[in-house]
Amino acid sequence: MQFKPILLAAVLSHLAPALAAPPVIVGYYPASRHTVLKDLDLSGYTHINVAFALPDEKANLAFEGDEVMPEIVPKLQEKGTKVLVSVGGWTGSAFFSNITTEGMRETFANNVIELMKKHNLDGIDFDWEYPGQAGSPCNFFDEQNDTNNFLAFLQMMRSKVNELGPDKLITLAVLTRPFAGPGGEDVSKFAEVVDFANLMQYDMNGAWGNETGPNAPLNFEPGKATQRSFATAIEEWTTAGWPANKLTSGLALYGRSVTTEVDMLAQDPVTQYANFSKQVPKGDDLDELERETCPPNSAVSVNGTEEAWSGAWRYASLRGQGVLTAPTTPSPPWVRTFDSITMTPWLFNPETKTYITYDDPESVDAKVKFALSKGLAGTMAWEIAGDFNGELLAAVRGALGV
Repeated sequence: MQFKPILLAAVLSHLAPALAAPPVIVGYYPASRHTVLKDLDLSGYTHINVAFALPDEKANLAFEGDEVMPEIVPKLQEKGTKVLVSVGGWTGSAFFSNITTEGMRETFANNVIELMKKHNLDGIDFDWEYPGQAGSPCNFFDEQNDTNNFLAFLQMMRSKVNELGPDKLITLAVLTRPFAGPGGEDVSKFAEVVDFANLMQYDMNGAWGNETGPNAPLNFEPGKATQRSFATAIEEWTTAGWPANKLTSGLALYGRSVTTEVDMLAQDPVTQYANFSKQVPKGDDLDELERETCPPNSAVSVNGTEEAWSGAWRYASLRGQGVLTAPTTPSPPWVRTFDSITMTPWLFNPETKTYITYDDPESVDAKVKFALSKGLAGTMAWEIAGDFNGELLAAVRGALGV
């Protein structure tokens, strides 16, 4: 059957919204939490990134999920979910700067390809924290060359990944601002070889700062805490040449706690900004005393000597331990306040002076709808074990209209 051109154009125009790609919903799956996650229905996610494969100074990969992948991969793929492995992470970025150089990048790329083949992966995710700047003190970094070396490595990876099949993916996890150093001011060439990048729009305030503030603000409050936000991350990456439809917005399924020096509820006006003790309190039941340790041959040879709590509270723990008796209902003496500027909830216990910044279905809904209005491909969550009975995933899917 033939259509006249004008009729065909009208039909295609009418069908365009229906033919648009469905939104991406990425969930990070820590292999260390497999016993918790293995029986959950994860079909609400379109992509699962199993974390982490850790590269050493010779570009060899140590993947803590090797033993569980035969169980994870087929179960997810048969439901239509794509499975990737994430390489790097906070504790796995020590050697990225070294192994993406000209003399090492092909070895690194070949080892990644072997990992993809071994586990029949749909793609690979690179979480270098961070090109051109320090993340963990363990990391090597080269401000002048990291970004351009990373691009050359990804271009090589694209060629090799394409040989595995036309639908294999390369994704990135990226900071709230574009890459540091030369090459970071225009990231359009990265987007040509990467399917999409996951914005890590969290960890903007915490115990490392000078005052309390939201972990993941939609907008920042001028003059208060870190002047960076969910919204500025999208603006900075798109301004640097990364297409909005190749970005996903990052959501934290956890919060952070500190002990304040004042009763935050007695401030006039009541605000989530205050001075705090540098002694971080214990977070949820999963929080443990830890010290930062570096792998052999990394940038520093001396590990941290002080053990400390992270102060982290997963949303699942806020609900499961009864701090929240419903998604937006606290259990006394906890008091919940919703900040209409940052669009984030916060909890305060006046008896212990403990402040918790976190995300809940209300703030997730606001962020996902904002990202959708900016044309993003979808959303990403770190990490899926932080959800409680799928409450946050339901908020994501509801905001996306799926």
